[in-house]
Amino acid sequence: MDLSFYKYQGTGNDFILIDSRQKKIENSFLLKKLCDRHFGIGADGIILIQNDDKSDFYMKYCNSDGKESTMCGNGGRCAISFAKKLGIYKNKIHFRAIDGYHNGFIKDNLVSLNLVDLERKTIKIHTKYVFLNTGSPHHIIFVENIKEKNVYKEGKNIRYQKPYLEKGVNVNFVKILENNMLQVRTYERGVENETLSCGTGVVASVIAACETNKIKSNFEKILIQTLGGKLWVSLEQTKSEYKNISLTGDVKFIFKGSIFI
Repeated sequence: MDLSFYKYQGTGNDFILIDSRQKKIENSFLLKKLCDRHFGIGADGIILIQNDDKSDFYMKYCNSDGKESTMCGNGGRCAISFAKKLGIYKNKIHFRAIDGYHNGFIKDNLVSLNLVDLERKTIKIHTKYVFLNTGSPHHIIFVENIKEKNVYKEGKNIRYQKPYLEKGVNVNFVKILENNMLQVRTYERGVENETLSCGTGVVASVIAACETNKIKSNFEKILIQTLGGKLWVSLEQTKSEYKNISLTGDVKFIFKGSIFI
């Protein structure tokens, strides 16, 4: 059987997208094989667009290990662009993911995704790092020598340590730049390597920087530099939460194909 797929990337974070509204795909071994860069198509993750009764679609996201995972920010932005190609998108989009409902829109060739609100009391500030969950769990470390960091080695060590253990965590190394800008490099669980960018990691890094007073949250858009390109985060900080969180950046359609399974 031939399986049709589409390949997208959002600031270097690449995904296989499949329209599975008519037939669900549940084979995790198959999904892992599709993501393999030597024996499959190759991707950081795979996104299945499925039917949803209360929104435009359900976004099922799986990491390259084939297992369904938590929310993926860049994946969500690619799903919005894919929805436009499928004719689902009109002026905006409303869809459900594993962490709840999201809105999104496309303007000036940039794709914006709204993330769920975050209660400030859930943010854990430690001496050497900050932990928070922006749809996926993130361990934030502020550094100066970000270019010299061995993200794979250090990230892998932290990913499995207490208190994360087998569930794991995404590890973000963050440098504060001038003019309220950030530079972020991320080790992603499930991919088990450094990726060119991580959407929820970028958002987590911005919130951690705001919460520790390293940047100001009153900027209309905060610029973040990743290995894969630029992303922008906007949010509103109140006494109890961060809300109206938006992640914006470039999305590119790479190619369409079919693979025999």
